[in-house]
Amino acid sequence: MKTVKTLFLALLLIAFLQPVQAQNRPLHEIHSMMIYNFIKYIQWPDHSDSEDFVIGVIGDDEVYGTLNAWYGGKLRGNKKFVIRKFSSPGEINGCHILYVAKESSKEFDAIKSKTTSSTLIITDKPGMGEKGSGINFRTVNNKLAFELNQKAIEQSQLKVSGQLASMAILI
Repeated sequence: MKTVKTLFLALLLIAFLQPVQAQNRPLHEIHSMMIYNFIKYIQWPDHSDSEDFVIGVIGDDEVYGTLNAWYGGKLRGNKKFVIRKFSSPGEINGCHILYVAKESSKEFDAIKSKTTSSTLIITDKPGMGEKGSGINFRTVNNKLAFELNQKAIEQSQLKVSGQLASMAILI
């Protein structure tokens, strides 16, 4: 098992070190893969209480479609992945993860107010990590990277593995 985790982290690191344009997949697919892989390295305080693991998406039909096609309805352990699409902040409820696309980041405060204390908010716009998202995708020197807002993670009562934290830009 340790070998599998080490291999995954090596592949993840290689993906981050490659220029964004050189990656053969569209950005929405890369984001979808990363969202799914983050789950392996984060523990939720209420994770054992529910039967489903809910990933919500607001503002990006492509990320929603990819997550739903690749992971929707699949089992991981005793949890079934449920992917939900939200059109407005008022619709948001019951997510373990909420992906907020660039297009919806202008409504970040309203979106954040609709999440529970143990929701991991993942964003994709410069400055959103500092504003309160737990993880924020960004491009640094033409390479895909992600920020990890330690204060937001702590407030969400999430536990992040040291392996994931070591690959992040800590803020």
